[in-house]
Amino acid sequence: MRKILYLEPVGGIAGDMFLAAGVDLGLSPEAIAQALGGLKVPGWKLAVSRAVRHAISGTHLDVVLEAREAHPHRAYADIQRLIEAADTLPPRAKERALAVFQAIGEAEAKVHGVPLEEIHFHEVGAVDSIVDICGAAVVLELLGNPEVYAAPPPLGSGTIRVAHGSMPIPVPATLELLRDVPVRFEGVGELTTPTGAALLKVLARIGHAPDFIVERVGYGVGTKDFKDRPNVLRASLGRAEARADEGLWVVEANLDDSTPQLLGHLMERLLEQGAKDAWVVPAVMKKGRPGHLVGVLVEGGQRETVMDTVLRESTTLGVRYHRVERHALERDWVEVETPWGPVRVKRGLRAGEVLNAHPEFEDCRQVAEKAGVPLKQVMAAALAALTRG
Repeated sequence: MRKILYLEPVGGIAGDMFLAAGVDLGLSPEAIAQALGGLKVPGWKLAVSRAVRHAISGTHLDVVLEAREAHPHRAYADIQRLIEAADTLPPRAKERALAVFQAIGEAEAKVHGVPLEEIHFHEVGAVDSIVDICGAAVVLELLGNPEVYAAPPPLGSGTIRVAHGSMPIPVPATLELLRDVPVRFEGVGELTTPTGAALLKVLARIGHAPDFIVERVGYGVGTKDFKDRPNVLRASLGRAEARADEGLWVVEANLDDSTPQLLGHLMERLLEQGAKDAWVVPAVMKKGRPGHLVGVLVEGGQRETVMDTVLRESTTLGVRYHRVERHALERDWVEVETPWGPVRVKRGLRAGEVLNAHPEFEDCRQVAEKAGVPLKQVMAAALAALTRG
């Protein structure tokens, strides 16, 4: 069963909000802290509390440090060694955390025009950020490794002071991280931090979520209190509906400039590729032109192949498809005797009752040709033998 985690950055996203949403979904803070215990960084602990933003109640989480680092500047190689040496982190969590740090480093390198090896993480290299990012990877592990989707994040506006001085919001690294994905330029203040942006870019697919059944909802509450929106990250966890490569699909295309020869060839190719059924229906197209509707019933695993064949082997400029449900009769084969030889008959049954029966065409054709009798006579005799049987 596929698990789905859908993130909605209602009031933005930051690393601590991601962890808080995981706790609000039911994860134990102690389990998260235990998995992070192998990180060789100065003392820290997770402080979890309840908080409310705009009448929405959720979990707030702080990474509390025993002593503030004087110069929390770490190169990517330093952080890589820290994470790889953490023997309590699961291997997949290590890979995810390293990928997030690499994404941040590459964005910073692009913004500052220097190689990744020369980048030193400032705010993101501090202990609390290392715990946030590694903790987010642990959260996914403890949730059962769900597929992660996210709504486009709001980026905010204004200016903010960072280690490099005053910066526009979103800061350049955040915007660089979120290139090529949907975002929303709205809100006042920094709604999406570089850490939050990196978590979304690396761990989630940003856009529409698949259809899924929501089973748990959690709210990670941030530290800010915006006037226009609650500073919360909503996380919905559930199970997915059938995948695109599961179930039955109908693929269709309208043709208004095709020949019978092309249509016949197309039907043969589709059935060769495993289509359960294929058909052509006469249709009247726009402006009264005669045309055809091509339809194919196919298992999800062959849908892409069938679509490619329809596009390549017909004159259509596009196809459409939709999932269908089907109730099929149970089927079996029985052999009956006719005056000219044995013939197989396919039966359709429901609860043991025979509702339909069809003589196998090729059997009947071979018997008819060999005996020199009409094909329809053999088929009628096969059905009569089944009825007597």
